[in-house]
Amino acid sequence: MLINTTEQAHAEVERIFRVILPESGLTVRKEQILLCHDMLDGLLHNTISLCDAGVGIGKTYAYLVACILTRKYSLCLNRPIVISTSSVALQDAIIGEYLPFLSNVLLSGGIIDEPLTAHLRKGKERFVCDERFAQRLRAVAGKKKNAEQFAALNSLMLHYDLDTVTGLSEFDRRQVCVPKACPKTCARKDTCRYHIYLRQAQMGTSMIQICNHNYLLADAEHRQQGFHPLLKEYGILVVDEAHKLWDAACQMYGENLSPQDLLEFCTLLEKEKYSQTANALREKSEHLAAAFRYTDRGREEDRRLPFIFTSARREALKECALLFHQTKEVLAVSVPRWMVHRLEKAERTVQLFLNQDSGYIFYLKYDREGTPCLCAVSKDIPKRLRRALWEQHIPAVLTSGTLKAGNSFRPVMEKTGLDVLQRVETYSAPSPFDYKRNCLLYFPEKSGNPSRDSESNRVAEQILQLTKATCGHTLVLFTSYSFMGAVYNLVKGQLRVPLMEVWRNSQDTIRRFKREQNAVLFAAGSCWEGIDFPGDMVSSLIIPRLPFPVPDPIREAQRPNYMTLQDYIQAVIVPEMQVKLRQGFGRAIRTETDTCVVAILDHRAAPGGKYHREVTETLPPVPVTRQLEDVERFIRARKGPDYFFVQRREAVCLKTEKCARCGSTVAAEART
Repeated sequence: MLINTTEQAHAEVERIFRVILPESGLTVRKEQILLCHDMLDGLLHNTISLCDAGVGIGKTYAYLVACILTRKYSLCLNRPIVISTSSVALQDAIIGEYLPFLSNVLLSGGIIDEPLTAHLRKGKERFVCDERFAQRLRAVAGKKKNAEQFAALNSLMLHYDLDTVTGLSEFDRRQVCVPKACPKTCARKDTCRYHIYLRQAQMGTSMIQICNHNYLLADAEHRQQGFHPLLKEYGILVVDEAHKLWDAACQMYGENLSPQDLLEFCTLLEKEKYSQTANALREKSEHLAAAFRYTDRGREEDRRLPFIFTSARREALKECALLFHQTKEVLAVSVPRWMVHRLEKAERTVQLFLNQDSGYIFYLKYDREGTPCLCAVSKDIPKRLRRALWEQHIPAVLTSGTLKAGNSFRPVMEKTGLDVLQRVETYSAPSPFDYKRNCLLYFPEKSGNPSRDSESNRVAEQILQLTKATCGHTLVLFTSYSFMGAVYNLVKGQLRVPLMEVWRNSQDTIRRFKREQNAVLFAAGSCWEGIDFPGDMVSSLIIPRLPFPVPDPIREAQRPNYMTLQDYIQAVIVPEMQVKLRQGFGRAIRTETDTCVVAILDHRAAPGGKYHREVTETLPPVPVTRQLEDVERFIRARKGPDYFFVQRREAVCLKTEKCARCGSTVAAEART
């Protein structure tokens, strides 16, 4: 029976991708069809499929079609599909673009009998609490407030999903979001929009549930502890952006405590008329913050540091533990149970640090102001992921553009606990783009033996040379905000096109860069993935340093598992660099017609360098040069007249006070 249904399902894949979707105007590639077949096989045979899908494959349509046909032809018929992602943007695209389009074309093609239905499941902190919203409106009534922020706050009367509102300040967001625990006595509980949303999600019959990785793991935790599940019972699991699953697990399978958590709890105590207790707790919170505060204010990046005991730190933790225990006993009979639970959690975290539980990795995470957060992460993340997700015997697809490190799935399998399971299959779907024709990889010739002090000057000079050779249209991806700032100060004022820098993924700057059409953008952090610059706006991608991970206690805890330091670097550090490099490289070519020069300025990546092999096995086959003249020839050969016209127009705009002279200068450039 399974053989017949499998054949029917695969026949429908062919019809969908070769007839129905092309007739609807969607571009279909053979690599996408093969990927869908692989995913469908895995789901029908109840395996866990790891699918590394290159840029431009169209993996989202591939796994959606595979899931729909699996549900149609297998025992998963009456159970929903869960799609877990790491980004709100992808969730919105799936529910607002992919599914409506696919539903219409599959209905008209006779593949399905009823429309595809989906429900978005998100954490409560992403929704408006109507009671807290009313309190916030009363608090700002009659007061001066930024007009845009005030308008955004008022718009919450119509929108209860905070992710759909722009311009809302982070402070307002914290003030109006649903709290970690809703009081059972809340007068608005029956009419609260968040609770109505929850009831609709649980009672609805949606075919697809969409959530993020943290929500997926929280649901699994609820099931293991016998609590009410967050998601409806499902029969198929898709983990998109699966390279982020381990990061989500580090957050889920750990404990953390910050002074802000304690101060927030003090506010709750004051509302319950426990002002004296709140004052005592606030004093201990200040002692805790002082004992762990990080004083290096010159840095820009958040930092993780190993936890080291000092007498002051031990004393601060003991004082907190004692106060938590005493307060818990006082409050146990007079405040809501959820408040006691929060206090118990804080006490448990402090005791973990005091006892130095061998099952955890302890570290301190600091924000930009040097405020500490005490963090303890389980050492058994692979085992816990295996128990939570993979041992439930549910067919699953894990997919991403960067699942492989180099040519191997081994690193991601080890981190997610899949390396010891038998029912795991791996698939690679290389990008269909013609990198050999449309991309050029450039390594500069090594000049002397540059010291660390001169690195900023060397990189700034190389960036200036490359932007001149490519006529702007440049994205520079840094691994450090501080290094980015140093190079920016050396480059600014020397370019004939606008220069911008993105701090903490400022969407306003990214939008401005896109509007300019020709500019130079300095970026770091989250800009290594998830941003899309199709066309000519990024025709030059520059990577000053190989993106090796910053040392932190979680990675360092793995060193004892390896015989030598070199073994540890090759097994842990290099694969992470390769994944991040692939993510960055993916910003270069976004469509079939894009052309781009990718320059890696790190001498360790160049031919003969220490990591040249690891770099080349990470990237698609692409021509390589070490000559700057080849970069200019490539751009001149691949770009049309409009590409260079935009550059000349920007030169005029940059010198508006000398427009007459600039006009003649540009004309002279045009003749050359």
